[in-house]
Amino acid sequence: MSYKAYQTAASRHEDPRSAEYRLFGQVTRALLQARDAGPEAIARRADALDWNRRMWTAFAADCASDANQLPESLRAAIISLSIYISRQSSAAMRDNDELDGLIEINRTIMQGLAPAGASAEAAQPAA
Repeated sequence: MSYKAYQTAASRHEDPRSAEYRLFGQVTRALLQARDAGPEAIARRADALDWNRRMWTAFAADCASDANQLPESLRAAIISLSIYISRQSSAAMRDNDELDGLIEINRTIMQGLAPAGASAEAAQPAA
């Protein structure tokens, strides 16, 4: 990594909520691209689904931690949603149309994470 690139990365300050929003955007964009590539693009769909599942698994693991300061009911909801995402990911591997539900869940979460004053379109990742 060049020194200039390191300076840029080091000077960039991003709060956890913004980082989660950005991650959701990247993962959701991958899901959209996999969906749009069609049912024949199995490797692309598998990669996007794996990334989405790993993201949700990480959130669930964080919510299971005693150090997590979110309300217990929200933590439980995120863990339950992660389990649902895992099941739906298996279904989406078999049926490209099942990606739409996963995309919609991610978009809904993005709306909740969107920075204050952001428009509804901001939670719609570019295709």
